[in-house]
Amino acid sequence: SLIVISSCSRKKHYEKGFSVSPETETTDEKEINGIAQDSISILTRPSSVLLTGYTDYRLTTIYKLNYDKKDDYYYTGSNSFYRNYSDLGHNDENNWHYNFMPGLQAVYGYNLVNLSLKHVKTQKQKSLFEKPVLIKTLYIPSFSNDTLFGKPVKRDYYMISAYDEDTNEDGFINAKDLRRFYVFNINGADKENLIPKDYSVVSSEYDCANDYMYVFAQLDENKNGQRDQTEQVHIFWIDLKNPRNNGRQYQ
Repeated sequence: SLIVISSCSRKKHYEKGFSVSPETETTDEKEINGIAQDSISILTRPSSVLLTGYTDYRLTTIYKLNYDKKDDYYYTGSNSFYRNYSDLGHNDENNWHYNFMPGLQAVYGYNLVNLSLKHVKTQKQKSLFEKPVLIKTLYIPSFSNDTLFGKPVKRDYYMISAYDEDTNEDGFINAKDLRRFYVFNINGADKENLIPKDYSVVSSEYDCANDYMYVFAQLDENKNGQRDQTEQVHIFWIDLKNPRNNGRQYQ
C-alpha cells in the first residue's frame, strides 16, 4: 500500500511540474522559491556523476529539491536507466551491454531539471540548459564498448527529450506541455532541436539495420501548446551515426 501511495503522490507532483510564475512554499525553517519567469530559480541538488564513453567528459544530473508539506521533509529524484534485454542486443556480433540502444545509455529520473558537464582535464564546467527544464529522457555515449553487427559503436553527442517551455500557458512547465528533442555536441555546444517545435515527442523505436531512431511526434494542429487525442502523429527518422542527419518517415 505504501508503494502505491508513494507512486500516486509522485505522479501527481510530476504532472504539476513547477511554476513559471513567482510562488513561495514556506515552512518553519526554510522558504522555497518557485520559478520566476524572468529568472527561473529553484532549489536543486546534484544526484550522481554519469560516466560517458569519453574520459574527458562527465555529466552530473541535477534534480529539483521537492518538499512534502504533509510529512514535512525534502526529497529529490534519482537516476534510473532504460534497458534493452532483446536477444539481438546481446550476442557475439551485437553486444549492447543492456543499453537502450547500441552506444547509448538512456537515463531518466523524477524532476530531473538540468545537467552539469565537466571537462576533466581543464576542470571547466557548464550547464546544458540555461534555465531549469523538465527532462524526460537523457541519452549519453555509453561507457561500455558496444558493438553492432560486429563493429564498434561510438557516439559523440548527447540527446535530450524535455519540456522546456510553458507552451500551453497554464503557469507550469510539466508533462502537459509540448516535449522537445535536442542534440548537443560532446562538449555540450551546438544545441539543435531535432523535431520541429510545433510537435510534441511521444515515443521512439530503434532500427538496428540502418542504425536509425524513429521518433513518433504529435502535431499541435490547433496551436494550443499541448497534445490533443485527435491530432495527427507523424514519424521522424534520426541517423544515430550523425543525429543532425534526419528527416520525415511518415506524414
